[in-house]
Amino acid sequence: MSQVVLITGASGGIGSAAAKAFAQAGCKVAIHYNKNESAAKSLAEDLTEKGKECALFQADVSDFGQVKKMFSDIKNTLGEVDILVNNAGAGKQVMFQDISPELWRETFAVNVDGVFNCCQEAIPDMIRKKSGRIINISSIWGVTGASCEVHYSAAKAAVIGLTKALAKELGPSNITVNCIAPGVIDTAMNAHLGEDSLNALADETPLCRLGTPEEVADAILFIASDKASFITGQILGVNGGFII
Repeated sequence: MSQVVLITGASGGIGSAAAKAFAQAGCKVAIHYNKNESAAKSLAEDLTEKGKECALFQADVSDFGQVKKMFSDIKNTLGEVDILVNNAGAGKQVMFQDISPELWRETFAVNVDGVFNCCQEAIPDMIRKKSGRIINISSIWGVTGASCEVHYSAAKAAVIGLTKALAKELGPSNITVNCIAPGVIDTAMNAHLGEDSLNALADETPLCRLGTPEEVADAILFIASDKASFITGQILGVNGGFII
């Protein structure tokens, strides 16, 4: 794979693992981050030391103007985006009555508007080339819903609906659009749940453990590969059998 891949939220656990997987596969990696510059820089340094081609790009994906500039910078630095991994996301546990209008809008801005903005910028070049891969990262909670995460569950469910509709629209242009819905993954984002809660979730998982960022990254890499060229509009659960 000698293509350009943009991974949003690459400073996080799943994003970082995906960046490493695509770099290992021979892709030029656009490492996106918003606030966690130190983690993004550390990732870029690690890949560069291993002889991989990558570059850093900062943007708030909920801001269309910043996303537009980011894509222009990527094109000038690495080339047109061939593979878009919409991984950037945000969520927190809050009782429904305590979800403020501001938190509701913020959750949708990052998780849904971010996907919309990046797709809007990536798709024109993909259509012109009649080739492209879009992989959106949803969540198991976007499939089943989660107590105390109504805002996050609703946003991630919206990503699933967007994926299915966009796959139908872009199929004639030979662009696949798929979604990964991770289960409970051992990342910093889930660390706030605490050891007891994480152990309980592991017990509820048929494979009796949490998933790893690398396992999600492997699924993303497969969906982006030529081996998945006839797969589109699908929601792949990487969840250890948590839902079957």
